[in-house]
Amino acid sequence: MVLPHQTPYVTPHILHRNYAQAHDNECNNNLIGRDLEYFSQAGFDMDRIQLKRNASPAQLYEDAVKNEGAVISSSGALINFSGKKTGRSPKDKRIVFEETSKDDIWWGSVNIKMDEHTFEINRERAIDYLNTRDNVYVFDGFAGWDPKYRIKVRVICARAYHALFMNNMLIRPTEEDLANFGEPDFIIYNAGQFPANRFTKGMSSTTSVEINFKRMEMVILGTEYAGEMKKGVFSVMHYLQPVKFGQLSLHSSANVGIEKGDVTLFFGLSGTGKTTLSADPRRLLIGDDEHVWSDNGVFNIEGGCYAKCINLSREKEPEIYDAIRFGSILENVVYNPLTRKPDYDDVSITENTRCAYPIEYIPNAKIPCVVERQPSNIIMLTCDAFGVLPPVSKLSPEQASYHFLAGYTSKTPGTEDGVLEPIPTFSTCYSAPFIVLHPSRYADMLAERMSKYNVSCWLVNTGWTGGKFGTGKRCKLSYTRRIVDAIHSGELLDAEYETFDVFGLQIPTLIEGVPRELLNPKLAWADKVAFEREVRKLASMFQKAFKLYEGDC
Repeated sequence: MVLPHQTPYVTPHILHRNYAQAHDNECNNNLIGRDLEYFSQAGFDMDRIQLKRNASPAQLYEDAVKNEGAVISSSGALINFSGKKTGRSPKDKRIVFEETSKDDIWWGSVNIKMDEHTFEINRERAIDYLNTRDNVYVFDGFAGWDPKYRIKVRVICARAYHALFMNNMLIRPTEEDLANFGEPDFIIYNAGQFPANRFTKGMSSTTSVEINFKRMEMVILGTEYAGEMKKGVFSVMHYLQPVKFGQLSLHSSANVGIEKGDVTLFFGLSGTGKTTLSADPRRLLIGDDEHVWSDNGVFNIEGGCYAKCINLSREKEPEIYDAIRFGSILENVVYNPLTRKPDYDDVSITENTRCAYPIEYIPNAKIPCVVERQPSNIIMLTCDAFGVLPPVSKLSPEQASYHFLAGYTSKTPGTEDGVLEPIPTFSTCYSAPFIVLHPSRYADMLAERMSKYNVSCWLVNTGWTGGKFGTGKRCKLSYTRRIVDAIHSGELLDAEYETFDVFGLQIPTLIEGVPRELLNPKLAWADKVAFEREVRKLASMFQKAFKLYEGDC
């Protein structure tokens, strides 16, 4: 007899738990059975550890909550933490110096050399650590939406949080894809909870993020920041696409017009408006961060987005805000312990709070994230706090290469202690921390493709006008959007232009809806002497920055 307050369908908790675990084990073992030999040869203790291959988000949620102290937010996203490291560790990045890639790598402060023996020691150290874990997670996915140029990526890690992160950031395979996955093209061994031995040759700290292009492997020690895996995959694509496939990998966002099908690439560093301007209700988003410009068109490298959460609100960025739901990961975000509601304004852990979510969580995303059409426009974004660059300039092919190599924007006073005037930032190819080849190789490929497909290039300044930071005003977003609309409509191709001195830029004399004095910075400045002084100052900074590359260009 069932009492009114009871139900015949209630399963005792202990039975439910054992049932679920037995089912999970059976599924995971069936999935990886064909790969047991690979894992055994790699040094994994198959008698001790349990491998969980491509576990579902729900399973990963359970493990993260049970074993890692994660919590489920009020919107359904998983909140987890990366420990001591809350951002990338560029000074601890290493590339193995070996015969197959040594002549292609741009060696220096970005790509620091590591010998093969040290890599083997660290790889063994990572596998030894993974062998001490009860659960080891394996995620097999793809980088690159075009099947002709994509690579198969395998991630092996000890945290459910890391497995779910890469489930979101890589392109998720179908059941058929997974059954026929075969040997991966690139493997990441993430033992980030375990430190590197800083007395090992070539180590500068207990953190090591290293890539071996001969073995096509990456080893992570001493950092649990998930973004290292994302950018590791991009670094590999930044190498493979030009060297192996002859295609151009880019740190950019991209969208496509709904009516005309025209493609635009947006380059820009943090704070320039790349994400905001590529989100357009009249256009579909191909991707927000990493792309390849191929012989066939443009495709996204990733299967998800890794958005900044600081000061996030539905009013400012509704698409990102609404993407934070079940399956997403909030990283290092403070939350209310009673309601589990995230506090996006709280930076007590870090200002680099993030959310990783599948790209299909964005309503206007183009799925699959590939367009078989060559770009019509390239928009290079800068935030000039000196207030001297025009809000829009039409670039010649030579100027496009120059500004691509420079990758200019500026930090503004107030962003860091002791910053009293704008500080220029030059990030070559708009991706200096992830550059693998010499910047001129990417710039040459860009110029060649722009010429071949007759692509227009524009420099758009979202920074200050009428004066530098502190005296002028930042260009209104409505004006910048009107400029971008004029680029997409073709209006600026038929506009009249005048030459902006010193930089030699071509600036339009008229754009409907944008004040005339805004288009030419000289007209907007009341103090003409101060304007000329700031122009010369910025020009000299460009010249100094470009000397790094001009000898090889």
